Amino acid sequence: MGNGPQWAPLEIDPAGAGAEATPDGLARHLRGLADLEGLLTREKALVFRGFGIGPGELDPVLDLLLPNRLAYVHGNSPRTKVGKNVYTSTEYPPKYTISMHNEMSYAHRWPARLAFYCERAPETGGATPVVDGTRWLEALDAEVRDAFAAGVRYNQNLHDGLGLGKSWQDTFETGDRADVEAYLKESGAEWEWRPDGGLRVSQLRPATVEHPVTGDEVWFNQADQWHAAGLGDETAAALAKIMPAADLPQSVTYADGSPIPPEHVVQVRDRGLAAAVDVGWRAGDLLLIDNVLVGHGRRPFTGPRRVLVAMSD
Repeated sequence: MGNGPQWAPLEIDPAGAGAEATPDGLARHLRGLADLEGLLTREKALVFRGFGIGPGELDPVLDLLLPNRLAYVHGNSPRTKVGKNVYTSTEYPPKYTISMHNEMSYAHRWPARLAFYCERAPETGGATPVVDGTRWLEALDAEVRDAFAAGVRYNQNLHDGLGLGKSWQDTFETGDRADVEAYLKESGAEWEWRPDGGLRVSQLRPATVEHPVTGDEVWFNQADQWHAAGLGDETAAALAKIMPAADLPQSVTYADGSPIPPEHVVQVRDRGLAAAVDVGWRAGDLLLIDNVLVGHGRRPFTGPRRVLVAMSD
């Protein structure tokens, strides 16, 4: 699986940066960098530790790391908006692992960068694993890579305010159907409004992409998170009893509409996690990642944990 030493994010602390151990010290360091974008592309992920960033000091730092913060429009994860295009990380029970993924790889536009901020560290666990997308791709069997070569088709059933999963209003951050249709038309998605007021969306997306600067081919899809088998055997069996796959809040097939075998999904999920490097959290830490070169997830944890996320193009 890949050649050379294991990849890991670059850690930057006040001593290494020659900066004061304060939020202002980090801000001055970031302003003094000749090429933050180039540094992030080379290193793929950066961890800023020891600068004592409190919640009230986060915005000025994010403005430097993410000059054009984006709204989480068409996002499928449950989140709460807490600031200027700042959101809670995926709100998912703490006992479960969140598998590796690139943010919004199922959409026609995805963020180029993500920043994670630890407001409150958990008592145990709760690391954010990050994975080099080239290593993840290389870790998969040739049979699996070939099966996904034509891409994947993502399907969503979004209710009108009452039902399983997210509503279309929450997903698109609007209650205006015309705005939703304009977004979907631009994205090339297929959609239909259902008699009960819900919305069905289908979109074909690639399974791998090339980074626009490095040219590296990376695994870049969320098939395992959209497939019932990625949730575990018991959950998949329970969902199958409730409704057919076509009616689930979200599902995925190969590009031609044929089903993806559960064993392919499990291999993608497990090998991505196996290739990942854990970023543990202390309050005030920041993690900046290139969202194409690096996938991310979440390890289980105990105790309160509050990690916020923002994204930019």
